[in-house]
Amino acid sequence: MRFLAVHPSCLMYSKIYLRLEPLGLELVAAAARRAGHTVRLIDLQCEAHQNFLRLVKRWQPDVIAFSINYLANVPEVIDLARAARGLSPETFICVGGHSVSFIPEEILRHAVGAVDCVLIGEGETAITGLLDALTENPPNLKSVPGCVTLDDRGPPPTFMKSLDDLLPARDLVQHRHKYFIGALDPAASIEFSRGCPWDCVFCSAWTFYGRNYRVKTPECAIEELAQIREPGIFIVDDVAFIQAEHGMRLGEAIARRALRKRYYLETRGDVLLRNKEVFQLWKRLGLNTMFLGLEAIDEEGLKRYRKRVTLSKNFEALEFARSLDISVAVNIIADPAWDRERFKVVRDWCLEIPEVVNISINTAYPGTETWHTESRRLTTRDYRLFDIQHAVLPTKLPLPEFYKELVETQRVLAHKHLGWTALRDCARIVGRQLLRGQTNFIRMLWKFDSVYRPELQLADHRQPVKYEINLPPPSVTTVQRGALYIHENRGRGGRQIDHHTEEFVNATRMGLAD
Repeated sequence: MRFLAVHPSCLMYSKIYLRLEPLGLELVAAAARRAGHTVRLIDLQCEAHQNFLRLVKRWQPDVIAFSINYLANVPEVIDLARAARGLSPETFICVGGHSVSFIPEEILRHAVGAVDCVLIGEGETAITGLLDALTENPPNLKSVPGCVTLDDRGPPPTFMKSLDDLLPARDLVQHRHKYFIGALDPAASIEFSRGCPWDCVFCSAWTFYGRNYRVKTPECAIEELAQIREPGIFIVDDVAFIQAEHGMRLGEAIARRALRKRYYLETRGDVLLRNKEVFQLWKRLGLNTMFLGLEAIDEEGLKRYRKRVTLSKNFEALEFARSLDISVAVNIIADPAWDRERFKVVRDWCLEIPEVVNISINTAYPGTETWHTESRRLTTRDYRLFDIQHAVLPTKLPLPEFYKELVETQRVLAHKHLGWTALRDCARIVGRQLLRGQTNFIRMLWKFDSVYRPELQLADHRQPVKYEINLPPPSVTTVQRGALYIHENRGRGGRQIDHHTEEFVNATRMGLAD
């Protein structure tokens, strides 16, 4: 079968700071290709919609699969699915991805026949089951794990048995030089682990994976890394190096192979402090930048988001990262209840520290506990505004003033590290990139004012709404953790995480952790 995998366009935030290769879709494409199908992949972060439509018309794929990891891409994908249906009426069209796994029936109703099914759960296993079913006459979609149609739901989705099973089909991506994150330009992405044992209220990783945590063996990880040509590597793990032993074995294998890369990763402050020797090793290997999701600068905020880490530990983690001479970017969640004074306090604190600070807006997202507790207060249900850069819950300040304070805070913090100051500090890096023809990072330095503007954010609220996200049924008034899971919690067997975290997870299940 001719199989076309499609990644949607950039979101507001990624227009400035990053554009990542579609790693999840590359894995889905690899699974389809290994099953014997002819596969193409188009990334609309780098190509125009017209290119996608021309490809559909010319190639007439048997199956088109859209990836939707972010709700804000839902309207774009539905419109593209409708256009593709008009050009190729016999093509089977499906949608999958993290976000739509929580709202499959809604997507199908919005599409009004333009989407044949939604695949929930991990795409690598779901797509092979679907393609096998489509070769039957007639197709039996009821038997496909994770397949949802308006008429039926197939069996529950299944996990990949091992992260070693597939290598991403990176050769299918046409514009690899366009992927970057911060100063890593160009950058490839790689996955060393999947899942997260924590249960932050704003996050849906733990509900999607059911706290299942898996790692790629160092042997397979190093072989994959050795095949990547890009000098920059973004490690996409939800929390990097939860297992100290795994992180050390990975690092030691890289050292033995003398692989020279520059790395960017995401982790937690408590993991950083618990596994100091791991991060010290990775600093020697080329760890360049680290993203720490602090989320709050007060104990009350940390408890509200259920971060399960103290403020003092987070500040200690920042100090340790500085001692390693690693560039740190931190995230703070702006609550819609913030007033001018709160914005000022955050601004003042952020200006006192050397780290890059990003501010995102607390957003009720399907699959999160916040959705179950706050969604009835939504002021909008326009998918396009669920991008953590628009307020979808009531703000204490009038909305124009909230955006003014937010953007001013973001601008003050961004200008610490963008523009001429950044160019001066990163002159050597920029020079090397320009010699290779890479301009993503240098263009990023001056994009802020053209993207982050209160009047543009307000205008987004005034756009006609084409598709609205639905509220949960009236009977859903409390949160039952087991009911949130897409996958049931299956335990970890031989995949234990560090014993401190294991004790915490066990306490959480027994209702002892607060």
